Amino acid sequence: MTATDFIVARDDFETCKTISTTLPAADALPEDALLVRVDRFAFTANNITYAVLGDTVKYWELFPAPKGFGNIPVWGFGDVIASRHPNVPVGERLFGYFPMATHLVIEAADVSKRGLRDGAAHRQNVAPVYNAYARVSGDPAYAGRQGDYQALLRPLFMLSFLVDDFLAENDDFGACTVLLSSASSKTAFGLGHLLHARGRKVIGLTSSGNTAFVTSLGCYDEVVTYDRVTSLPSDTPVAFTDMAGNSALRAELHRHFGDQMKCSMRVGLTHRATDAEEAALPGAKPRWFSAPETIRKRAKDWGPGGIEQRFGRAWSGFAPTLDQRLTVIESRGPDAVRQVYLNTLKGRIPPEQGHMLSLLG
Repeated sequence: MTATDFIVARDDFETCKTISTTLPAADALPEDALLVRVDRFAFTANNITYAVLGDTVKYWELFPAPKGFGNIPVWGFGDVIASRHPNVPVGERLFGYFPMATHLVIEAADVSKRGLRDGAAHRQNVAPVYNAYARVSGDPAYAGRQGDYQALLRPLFMLSFLVDDFLAENDDFGACTVLLSSASSKTAFGLGHLLHARGRKVIGLTSSGNTAFVTSLGCYDEVVTYDRVTSLPSDTPVAFTDMAGNSALRAELHRHFGDQMKCSMRVGLTHRATDAEEAALPGAKPRWFSAPETIRKRAKDWGPGGIEQRFGRAWSGFAPTLDQRLTVIESRGPDAVRQVYLNTLKGRIPPEQGHMLSLLG
């Protein structure tokens, strides 16, 4: 039995191809292993970030590929088609981190009623969340369009939730206004929703072509194009949450606001052209936001289940807004996956679109 994998050159993301790999027969699976058919997965600009950080954060280790190539991790759904684990039946539906492929072998560990973990040795150098799979058979929250929203936005909204929590715990560093770059991105508008809900003034920074969409989201008090950022009043304390990773924009904002820049936090890499070195800038020193550090801290502060409960409440307030904010587009087959991948890589996907893909024909 063979699987189809979509892989990219690690030193040139525009070079991509599909390959066939051999899968073990059902009766030759290792003890407790599962053979999962990857049914559908989300693909967003965040997945390009996974590729950019593939070596740094060990994402390339999750799903091995031939030398010089990598398999970009994606969030999606898979169905168990063969099982050597006594407590995971064939037909079980799983939600979690998958390769861009048609199949995956999972070494099931820590199996419970709600989920399981892939215990494969090569997957243990990343945060535990990337090896966890939820058992979602029959769960309406993961079915149909709601399931698409889970795959497209729930992992990104977790980042939005953690950034908002970090800012809130620090009283927004004394800022009256929070600026978000790449305001059309899914992580940014999730964060904008949370900031707006707790009464913060939020300004979305975006390109002129995305202004109408960003305005329509309803979570920004003001929308400003990148070429007009110096028109903002510079005498108000601000916090800057940088989703774009654009060093020129960051420098311009720091010089404009000076000491009124109370926090400058880098979260994403929507724009991948970033200077290796940054000159000394006025205002708060730019910092990287660390989601794992925040998770570890809050797990200790809030105890077992605390993060999940608070995040669940935040998600339940956000998810109902998505029908008006997002158009889900489904594509199947290797050619369609390649086209969406390249369009995403080159920034050609309109922000109102969410793409659900499958390598299955």
